[in-house]
Amino acid sequence: MIRLLLADDEHLIRTALAQLLDLEDDLEVVAQAASGDEVLAVARAQAFDVAVLDLQMPGSDGISAAQELLRLQPGCAVVIVTGHGRPGHLKRALSAGVRGFLPKTTSAATLASVVRSVHAGGRYVDPELSAEAIAAGDSPLTPREADVLELAADGAPVEEIARRASLSPGTVRNYLSSAVTKLDAVNRHDAAITARRLGWI
Repeated sequence: MIRLLLADDEHLIRTALAQLLDLEDDLEVVAQAASGDEVLAVARAQAFDVAVLDLQMPGSDGISAAQELLRLQPGCAVVIVTGHGRPGHLKRALSAGVRGFLPKTTSAATLASVVRSVHAGGRYVDPELSAEAIAAGDSPLTPREADVLELAADGAPVEEIARRASLSPGTVRNYLSSAVTKLDAVNRHDAAITARRLGWI
């Protein structure tokens, strides 16, 4: 029997999926969580074989939760499901040790098959998401540029970004200017939109 943890902040989706997976003879949902923090609390309390995590949850996202989960339970296989399969997210997930990555449009039967595959040591990445990631290439942004651009995404002024990033306003302007140039954007807001669409921030 393959023991599963399901994590999704949308209660209806999570419970419906749990019921569908429980119909499989070899799968058993032994735990559920609604946030990244709950995932880690459950992981400290009990063991499971495969964790199916939503990419976007309150607290830490699915990828951050996956990293910590794999530290707590190295033998667990993690599958990420997402409604927003951006190229940067896929690359981050694979770097974090995630073994499966698929869209929420996937059928329960396909998900069950992927769970069995990753439990047996395999990997599964949705072909369309994989093709998009290859086409997008790697992020041209340095980690610091990405951090500053993310802080700028909500329209915060340079002085506020500088305070939150513990940098001087001049350094923030330099990072933003560099990010705008690298992304061939009109301004920092345009650069943030592009970076977010590709999953780079």
